[in-house]
Amino acid sequence: MGIEEIIELAGGLDGVLVLRPEPGDGSPEIAWGDVFFYYAPDGAVPEATQPFATIVTKDYPGDEASRLARPGAFRLNIAAGKDAYARWAADGDPSAADVVQAHPVYGDAGWLAVVNPGPRTEEAVRELLGAAHAAARRRRERRSALRRP
Repeated sequence: MGIEEIIELAGGLDGVLVLRPEPGDGSPEIAWGDVFFYYAPDGAVPEATQPFATIVTKDYPGDEASRLARPGAFRLNIAAGKDAYARWAADGDPSAADVVQAHPVYGDAGWLAVVNPGPRTEEAVRELLGAAHAAARRRRERRSALRRP
């Protein structure tokens, strides 16, 4: 699965806002080239909410274990939640391609990561993105219900 295929898959889910930071849009330079997926049916980035998935195309400070500086390397990160994390997280080399594993920094928060998803992880990626999207929608609906008079 390439970056554009993942964007098409996640971006095609109901109510998803896809952000692709680039020069001149006010986003921090470090985020340029990465992709962020939010459940945002109104088209606005939700306040105080993390994306339900991201694609990173480079190493971030303190997050170099996936070795994304290699040509063509990228990592899909999914807010899987504790149950999915327990089911899917594999231990091993965080730079290994096409393996669902704990996010090298945010694994303890229930995030999973896949460097260069491929045939071995395609089904898992589809399932995990769908579940992360559904969880983000439920969180938004709960927050909306709490704000209603």
